[in-house]
Amino acid sequence: MLKQLRILIIVLFIATVIFFTRNTIKQKGMYILFSLIHKSVIFHSLGAENATSYKINNTYNYEYVFIMEIFQQGNGILFVETTDRMDEPSLVLCSIESAARVYPDRPVVFFMKGVGDIITEDDEKKARDRYPTLSTYKNIYFLPLRLEELFAETPFLAWYETINPKREIYWTHVKSDACRFALMWKYGGIYMDTDVISIRPIPEKNFLAAETFTNTSSAVFGLSPHHNMTWEFMENFVQNYRGEVWGHQGPGVFTRVVSKHCGVPQFTSKDHIKCANVLYFHPERFYPILYPSWKKYFEVWKNLPTFNNSYALHLWNFMNKEGKSMLVGSNTLVEHLYKQYCPSTYEGILNKTHA
Repeated sequence: MLKQLRILIIVLFIATVIFFTRNTIKQKGMYILFSLIHKSVIFHSLGAENATSYKINNTYNYEYVFIMEIFQQGNGILFVETTDRMDEPSLVLCSIESAARVYPDRPVVFFMKGVGDIITEDDEKKARDRYPTLSTYKNIYFLPLRLEELFAETPFLAWYETINPKREIYWTHVKSDACRFALMWKYGGIYMDTDVISIRPIPEKNFLAAETFTNTSSAVFGLSPHHNMTWEFMENFVQNYRGEVWGHQGPGVFTRVVSKHCGVPQFTSKDHIKCANVLYFHPERFYPILYPSWKKYFEVWKNLPTFNNSYALHLWNFMNKEGKSMLVGSNTLVEHLYKQYCPSTYEGILNKTHA
């Protein structure tokens, strides 16, 4: 007991030093201090598989400590951008802002392939300042997405090292599917696609969601770090890989695993049901408007829906081949959603319109 107490005191002391150092030291060269942190502390904080994917004694020291702070409670809200795009459309910004507003006490983290290394606090600030409408939310963070490091110590690494992206039809989407599983395995929390607008907090920690009564959603799910079901998702992804089939690596993975454990879940009400020790949400929770009717978001409604049974709304951006977007003054449903759930994003569009 005494030995454990000593270890706890040491860990708390190091955490305190990290906190105050991070907030007082800003010169790049001074961040070498973080390399003095013993690897065992990092291993116990987030797990060995995360520590091995970062350069502990090199340029990523600050970034790793930064990540350690963000994800220490395993309750992050995770978004991902697998292309080099940095000029994000308004729907992406709205999704992130709405999550930051609905979950003010939880970190909202956008992993982006186009973001460079976060070596100093200034790097962190520059990443944040790219998006003025989001910069006032202190719980929003932007982090680089490095696939080999993310896939390390998961079933994905061997698959990723042998795949030929040039032969893949849906490579951007398949990468995104893999990333959400790996991020959930390593960090836990809630994953959301960037076309999901949050409207109220999801009250459960470990959950999956029905997209329809026969298919499971891949756009929103939540699990604890290192949850056994996440590992099963990754294994199913690799073992049944068919990248040429749309949705096979996303909703298909979820649906196959859920079917294995629970068959086709049967809802008798809008309440959730249990499946393999996680909660399984009714389609109404995230899909009150199903994909054949996706255009309804961009239409004018005589009576606006309340969405009282929903936690978030999936806007089916993949279906939006026409490039429909929120237009100021259109009085469409999506404009009302922007006004209510991502007002800073809406105001930014409004200012550009009148500039």
